[in-house]
Amino acid sequence: MQHGLDTYAGLQSPIHRWDPRCKFVGLMALIFAFSAVDVLVLLPVILLLTGILYKISRLPGCYLRQRLHYPGYFLLGAIVLLPLTTGETILLELGWLRIRWEGILAAVPIVVRFVCIVTVTLVLFGTSPLASTLRAMRSLGIPGLITDMMLLFYRYLYDLLDRLRQVQTAMRLRGFNPKQLSWRTLRVLAALTGTLLVTSYEQSEQVYQAMRLRGYGQPTAQRAWPPIQRGDAIAVTIILAIAAALVLAQIWLTPATS
Repeated sequence: MQHGLDTYAGLQSPIHRWDPRCKFVGLMALIFAFSAVDVLVLLPVILLLTGILYKISRLPGCYLRQRLHYPGYFLLGAIVLLPLTTGETILLELGWLRIRWEGILAAVPIVVRFVCIVTVTLVLFGTSPLASTLRAMRSLGIPGLITDMMLLFYRYLYDLLDRLRQVQTAMRLRGFNPKQLSWRTLRVLAALTGTLLVTSYEQSEQVYQAMRLRGYGQPTAQRAWPPIQRGDAIAVTIILAIAAALVLAQIWLTPATS
């Protein structure tokens, strides 16, 4: 768990001190507002808001870079394909390769929204211990089954990754090179994937049975949360107002730009 989401939850910042309930409501509203923004004029606004929020949180830049790295691979396909396949205005032509202006305009909002939403999500889950955030979600009415699944997924994902690294190290010590593409390599990787899936399933069954033996599923008393402080309420009101303003601006500007 060295590189978990809440590695820097112990820092001191206004976002860290914000009540987890208010933080969840406010930042989730901001995330939904960001997802609705599609007008190019508003993209610098949400980038600025995201930058200010991340700066206030005092999270280090390496924390963001490390966690944007892998999700960015899923976005890479859309970034590459849209300028090549969408639109009619050819901006650059290199033989068979044609880069279209409309495709670039379609890709830019996707990239900006992706960066902003992931960054705000990291601020949400990175400035409080994960257990505190999940308890706050549960106190807001989110079913306990969902929060329990999130906690277990987070806990055993790192266990699975550690096991994968151990197996990969053992395979390399035995001379296996995954960069050599061949049918043998594919068979070994397929066997590795199947083994991890089967062992993960068996472990999940064991964990569930252990939880049932310890009374999981029985009604328990929930911890009473203290009243929301005035500063926390003012902060969440400001964030909700910004989110609503973004949505209204998107609705107002859409006819003018269509």
